[in-house]
Amino acid sequence: MANPDPADPPAEHSVPPAGPCVVVIFGATGDLTKRKLIPAIYYLAKSRLLPADFAVVGLANSEMNDEAFRQEIGENLQTYLPEAVEKDCWDWLSARLHFLGGEFKDPKLYERLRKLLAQVDSDHRTCGNYLFYLATNPILFCDVVQQLGMAGLARQEPGQWRRVVIEKPFGRDLESARALNLGIRKTLEEKQIFRIDHYLGKETVQNILVFRFSNGIFEPIWNRRYIDHVQITVAETVGVERRGGYYEEAGALRDMVPSHIFQLLALTAMEPP
Repeated sequence: MANPDPADPPAEHSVPPAGPCVVVIFGATGDLTKRKLIPAIYYLAKSRLLPADFAVVGLANSEMNDEAFRQEIGENLQTYLPEAVEKDCWDWLSARLHFLGGEFKDPKLYERLRKLLAQVDSDHRTCGNYLFYLATNPILFCDVVQQLGMAGLARQEPGQWRRVVIEKPFGRDLESARALNLGIRKTLEEKQIFRIDHYLGKETVQNILVFRFSNGIFEPIWNRRYIDHVQITVAETVGVERRGGYYEEAGALRDMVPSHIFQLLALTAMEPP
C-alpha cells in the first residue's frame, strides 16, 4: 500500500469512504472483536473505505494502555487474517486505536469515555459522530445503553449522529426480547438502533440469494416438486476457548439455532424477497 490514507479515492470500490466517526467497541478484548470486528475495520482501511478522520476506542474490563492495546490488536490481526498484514495500512490504523479500561456498569467509566471522545474528536477531527458496538455479554446490553444515555453520549446534536450496534442474541425469548427493546428505547430512537447478526455478512450466506433467484438453471426447480430434502450442517472448527461465561449464560443452542441456522433455513426456503 503505497499511500495508506483512506481519504484517497477507493482503489477497489466505486463507493466513497464513510464520513468522520469514532467506532467505540465495548468488549474490545473479546472473541468477537479479535476475530471479526478488527479484521473488518482493517479491510475497510485497506480498501480506502474509511475516512482520514477516523478512530477506534476499545473498552474492556482490563488494565492496559493504548500501546498495549495496539500491540494486542496487531498480534490478533496476524493470527486471524488469512494474509499478511500490510505495514502501511496497520501503521495508519494503529495510530487511531485507543483504549479505556473499566467496569461497564460503573458510571465513572462513561464520564471518562466522554472526556476521551472529546479528545479523540479534537485529535482526529471526528466531528462527534460515534458508533457504539456492543460486543459484550447480552446481559449488559441494557445497562450499557442506559449508561450512555445518562452520560449524554447517546444524544444526537445537530450535525452529529450516535448509533448503537447490538449483536445477537437479542433476549432469551419473546418476553425478554420485548423487555430489552423497551429498555433501550427509553434511551435511543429506533433509527439509532442496529440489531445485527454478523453471520449474515458471510459471503457464502449472502451468495445463497443470488444462487437461488438469479440462476436460470436452479431457480425454476428450487421447490418441493424437485427437491427431496435439505440438510444444513454447521461445522465448527473453533472450541469454546475463552467464551465459557457467554455460553453458560446464553447456551450453545440459543447461540446457533434461532439465529444462524434459522437464517440459513429462511434463505434456503423463503419466497423471493
